Amino acid sequence: MKKLAHPVVASVLGIVLGTAVGLGWFWRASELIVAAAIAAVPPSPMEQNKAQGWDFWTIEIDGLASELKEERARLRQQAEQLNQRAARLSAEQQELAKVRTEIEALRAEIGRKVVEIAADESKNLRALAQTYATLTPRGAVAILREMDDTTVVKILSLMKSETVAPIFEEMAKTASPEGTLAKRAGALSEKLRLMKAAKSAS
Repeated sequence: MKKLAHPVVASVLGIVLGTAVGLGWFWRASELIVAAAIAAVPPSPMEQNKAQGWDFWTIEIDGLASELKEERARLRQQAEQLNQRAARLSAEQQELAKVRTEIEALRAEIGRKVVEIAADESKNLRALAQTYATLTPRGAVAILREMDDTTVVKILSLMKSETVAPIFEEMAKTASPEGTLAKRAGALSEKLRLMKAAKSAS
């Protein structure tokens, strides 16, 4: 007891006890600081996936996940492009249908006009045939020689045979740069025969 009461021993004992108590408090505080630091660190992908049922995580799986995300984005972009293309095709089909309808309407209108023109032409040709039938053969030849063969044949087909014969006879006697109009009269006569044969066959 006398030794403990000695000032040196008491000082050493106080220093040892103070150091022990300080270390104790430091150790306890460091445990709290380390626990707080561990809690502040975010969980790793491996730990996150473990929480979701995964018990492992590798760089390869991370790469596959990135590739899947990229593929999903690419497929979404392709789907949008296909939708846009489908919309354009639909619009073009509607426009095509509209144009087709307009063409059919124009075709029908042209058909009606052709019938009207054909009827008017037939009426005019009949009037010309009646007029030329009243002319002398020489007068008729002078006019007919200036027309094309198709029109002449149409007019002659509307005349009676006894009116046409003198016209051909006059053509055979009428002078032309080739000699006479006899060759043309023969060609017109053949075309007239073919036209009447076609009419009778129909």
